[in-house]
Amino acid sequence: MDILWWILIIACFVLAFVGIVFPIIPAVLVIWVGFFLYQFLLTTDNIGWVFWIAMAILTIILILSDIIANSYFVKKYGGSKWGERMAGLGVIVGSFIIPPFGIIIVPFILVIITELIQKRTSGDAMKAAYGSLLGFLGGTVAKIVIQLIMIIWFFIAI
Repeated sequence: MDILWWILIIACFVLAFVGIVFPIIPAVLVIWVGFFLYQFLLTTDNIGWVFWIAMAILTIILILSDIIANSYFVKKYGGSKWGERMAGLGVIVGSFIIPPFGIIIVPFILVIITELIQKRTSGDAMKAAYGSLLGFLGGTVAKIVIQLIMIIWFFIAI
């Protein structure tokens, strides 16, 4: 039976990385399912409170990484405050619209529209929207790194 639980745990960790490409899959939740499968079905020992607190902190960072990265890069590429806000909103809305492409397309379009409404030039609007694309890529890299840290820490802790 232990082999079945380990297969499920590994499947959860793999599925978490699939969730980066298909945001409809709640990647961080799937990682936690893997942790809980081990904690409650494979061992009687506690992994440790340091592990659980660190995972909670990394989870918060993981959830916010797309929004933070998008806002940062839109601002860096000359976007307005409203452009930053719309990029963050676009990440959230885009996760549910035509996954996985919505998370790229929706913030891009929202930033362009927002910047044009604020009477920015089309070049400035495109530059800010390009920042949202870089934000998506930066957020994706951050999620990959954070998920790897969480999973590697798990294997070290057990």
